[in-house]
Amino acid sequence: MKKSFLIILISSLFVLTSFSQENSNKSSFWDNVQYGGGFNVGFSNTATVIGISPNAIYNFNNKFGAGIGVSYMYAKYKNSSTALKAYGGSLLALYKPFDGMQLSTEFEETFVKRGNQSAQIPALYLGAGYNVGRNISAGIRYDVLYDENKSLYASPLTPFVRISF
Repeated sequence: MKKSFLIILISSLFVLTSFSQENSNKSSFWDNVQYGGGFNVGFSNTATVIGISPNAIYNFNNKFGAGIGVSYMYAKYKNSSTALKAYGGSLLALYKPFDGMQLSTEFEETFVKRGNQSAQIPALYLGAGYNVGRNISAGIRYDVLYDENKSLYASPLTPFVRISF
């Protein structure tokens, strides 16, 4: 599964590069790339989860962008002395239907280590956010693959803040 995820990430880079070559007379590939990321925090009666997820997004136009990201999460559960550490990668797409609104979809594959145990957890997030400024959006996302016995978060709903440069 790790190999297939890596293949998907590499293929995405080639696709993004090919789009830039088609439009090379208009602007260079790097003129349309935005760097940034997000952080998320989840709290419940049983857990605290904190994560950071830098990304790079290619903006096809003013409304649509797609890219890749990496993530790292730390989770501490109240009835456990062992913390959970997770890292992963993601493919994401952003759509701005109008000024002020941002819709997103993101597939994330996370590799989790807790003590001597390890697991691989997929997530498919659908999100909606409000553009606070030109480079900041905040909102909420929903994991449609959520499984309370496997997922990192206590709920399928998680808030997010995305910052780009």
